[in-house]
Amino acid sequence: MSTSPLQKPREWKPLEQRKCTDIPWLLLFILFNVGMLCICGFAIATGAASRLISGYDSYGNTCGQKNAKIPGIELSGHDHTSRKYVFFLDPCNIDILRRKMKSVALCVSKCPDAELKTYEDLTKFSTANGSDLCSYDVQPNMYSSHPNRVTKCPTLPVHPSASLPVFHRCIPVDISCYAKFAEAFITFVSDNSVVHRVIAGVMTSKDIIMGLCLLALVLSLILMVVIRYISVVLVWILTAVVVVGSIGGTGILWWLYVDHSKSVNASLTALELEVAKDNQKALLIYAIAATVFTVILLLLMFFMRKRVALTIALFHVAGKVFTHLPLLALQPFWTFLTLMLFWVYWITVLLFLGSAGLSEQMNETGLVEFKMDGPLQYMVWYHAVGLIWISEFILACQQMTVAGAVVTYYFTRDKSQMPFTPIVSSVLRLMRYHLGTVVKGAFIITLVEIPRLILTYIHSQLKGKENACARCMLKACICCLWCLEKCLTYLNMNAYTATAINSTNFCTSARDALFILAENALRVAAINSVGDFVLFLGKVLIVSCTAFAGVLALNYQREYTVWVLPLIIVCVFSFLVAHCFLSIFEIVVDVLFLCFAIDTKYNDGSPGREYYMDKALMEFVENTRRATEQYSKTEGDRQEMKAMVSLKEQLLYYF
Repeated sequence: MSTSPLQKPREWKPLEQRKCTDIPWLLLFILFNVGMLCICGFAIATGAASRLISGYDSYGNTCGQKNAKIPGIELSGHDHTSRKYVFFLDPCNIDILRRKMKSVALCVSKCPDAELKTYEDLTKFSTANGSDLCSYDVQPNMYSSHPNRVTKCPTLPVHPSASLPVFHRCIPVDISCYAKFAEAFITFVSDNSVVHRVIAGVMTSKDIIMGLCLLALVLSLILMVVIRYISVVLVWILTAVVVVGSIGGTGILWWLYVDHSKSVNASLTALELEVAKDNQKALLIYAIAATVFTVILLLLMFFMRKRVALTIALFHVAGKVFTHLPLLALQPFWTFLTLMLFWVYWITVLLFLGSAGLSEQMNETGLVEFKMDGPLQYMVWYHAVGLIWISEFILACQQMTVAGAVVTYYFTRDKSQMPFTPIVSSVLRLMRYHLGTVVKGAFIITLVEIPRLILTYIHSQLKGKENACARCMLKACICCLWCLEKCLTYLNMNAYTATAINSTNFCTSARDALFILAENALRVAAINSVGDFVLFLGKVLIVSCTAFAGVLALNYQREYTVWVLPLIIVCVFSFLVAHCFLSIFEIVVDVLFLCFAIDTKYNDGSPGREYYMDKALMEFVENTRRATEQYSKTEGDRQEMKAMVSLKEQLLYYF
């Protein structure tokens, strides 16, 4: 496509005059959210919200209000204005598989605050408080003599209960009421002794677990400070610490295993001996896993040692970005807060929908339940799609915000001319121009994620029922969809960067970014792999330090604590904390990758085509260019020397 004489060729730098991108997708997203709000409004209008918050009895009556008569239900249509609380006749009768109480529910005016042991006590409580705890068709003076009192009155003794702060349900204060549920759960686990020891270990070491989680947070903050201020030496320090830490940590685990092996003797009691053997086995597994991990880690670092200089230059620029844009470190908190607020809203509406169905009398019990049939089921599916799409939209907004701020930093030669708050400016540009692009990118990820989640659910439901071939095909499909999702996420990130630079729509930005990355595949792949590897080492360092601190701390509770679950909890939390802090740094690195590739493609450092890149990256480019020229010169001299030697040999042969 030719360019007219009056039209300037497009330049790869942030444009001051921006335009709105992917407007149809933004309109589609607005309509979709209107549908989400309509579902919420429908649930509230049909009384589902009041039923969820106020509660309802087993005859379809909502507590705390007047109710209309339900045809065919004898005890429906009561005026429960004064009866604001839901009381369960047998609150401990829990159906584990269906995750609900099998007890009859009634609306009462007051929850019993003292234990009621006899039917006479029920009568006295009703007379004194005006709160009838038996079925509506049984008068208080008939509690003791009614022939069906066993089924129409609560199970004795009635434990003291209190209402929840928002949801008006009478919940027993004494948790021993749920002994049957706990017993069924432990039986389901199948090994009571192991469950008891694991739970005892977690409860005994709860203070240590909280302290180690706080340590992981502190280590993550320290690592962010290191990345921000001393990024030049970060790679060397991190590499040395990880090597020493991996070898030292592996040695400590083997030492603890030997020490525990010596402490296992016949003088211990049966319980202490069993706990000691469990800890010994756990330490052996940890030591072997740490050894294998250390060997693999050292081999990877050996093969990647020549690319350390490139990583130093890249991380030096990323450190400067955080120096000029300190608000970048707060992005995970805002994103997490936004996701939490949306998830709370989503779960609330889902609960509304769960009680918004038509009342239906069950044949086996004669009680009323609300069933989600017909359109309600489609509403639930619509609501589920909204969970994925809007969650991906929130994450994409974070990526676009960070990309816009980093692009502004990279392509601004005079850093003093940057906006006062580039993060806020990036957010405003996103909201004004590029919400449609973010919506489209999030929708593409949603299209891949939905079938993957469906296949994962099918695989979990058919576990143990399908044949080996079907199981292998399901796992292969799930794995392929997961890989496709990761590739699209990376491409989306670069498309957002291209949009931040040139204000183009999603498809154009994705195409331009893909072409540039393909042209610089080796260079970008090298930078990307080393950068991700260094960030991975940072996560490993935080998790390893927290885990080894946990091993040393738990070592003082040998006779009480089973180490497996506490250490797993600590390691998972420390990894999540490290990932949240370093994910922003990873996004910055990815944006710098594309900016660097674009800069080296359209500029060569000559007058009029000066580089935008930082001095550290410019020095790396110059060093690479000199090394390439030196290598080419050396190869040329070598070829010339070979030619001269060959000519000399031919002359000697003839003469």
